[in-house]
Amino acid sequence: MLSLTSDYRTGAGNPEPYLRDIAGAGFTHVHWCHQWNTDFLYTPSEIRQIGRWLKNYGLALLDLHGSVGPEKCWFSPLEHECRAGVELVRNRIAMAARLGSDVIIMHALRWQPETEGNPERWPQLLRSLAALEPFARRHGVRLAIENMPGDDFAGIYRLFGYYGPDYLGLCYDSGHGNIGGDGLSYLETVKDRLLSIHLHDNDGSGDQHLMPLDGVVDWPRLAGILAASSYRKCISMESTMASYGEMEEAVFLRKAFERGSAVAEMAAKATLSS
Repeated sequence: MLSLTSDYRTGAGNPEPYLRDIAGAGFTHVHWCHQWNTDFLYTPSEIRQIGRWLKNYGLALLDLHGSVGPEKCWFSPLEHECRAGVELVRNRIAMAARLGSDVIIMHALRWQPETEGNPERWPQLLRSLAALEPFARRHGVRLAIENMPGDDFAGIYRLFGYYGPDYLGLCYDSGHGNIGGDGLSYLETVKDRLLSIHLHDNDGSGDQHLMPLDGVVDWPRLAGILAASSYRKCISMESTMASYGEMEEAVFLRKAFERGSAVAEMAAKATLSS
């Protein structure tokens, strides 16, 4: 079983062609990443149609990237924007539950010691998490906080101190972890809170969303950590076509499936040897 992000080519517009081609390439699951950074609210009719597409193409929704919009932002210092951001996250929680997933991934704030954790926004984030908890629990959906480039996990550690794994966990982004720090060492410390993974590669200079093994991420080490972690779902890639120039879509999808299979094999071997 393998998963690919729905926005491997674009994150807006009609997603049906991409779901069809993901399934045609052999993937069994999809990470829903359309509209992950917009104020877009999915209506019931749209969610039902996405459900029909998933069923028609034999895909399961692995998890869903919740949105932190430019105006509807769940940690905005402006109260009306923060409340709208909470409604946007509720929209994604309900969508995930309706489509059969139990995890949404969220970008949050990095803790900044020099400003005592960003005093304008950190309290808003905590209030939003508290407001969302009952709704998430009723829908059987947990939130996975994603590490960001250069992340020292200070904010993630603090959030995990407030909430247990039955509500809040980690989404480890291997590309982000490879930029400006040693993300794998931080992942080691919270591997028991791992709910979701965004696997992709880069050369360490930026967020290139390459296929695994096309950059400098230490994949054998990452596979070993995954094998020893709380994560029990399939390999999920967030690789996109943007850095591959004129590569044909069918070629990209075939190579992505091959690379995902290689990482899955690494993780399986690590599990057997542990």
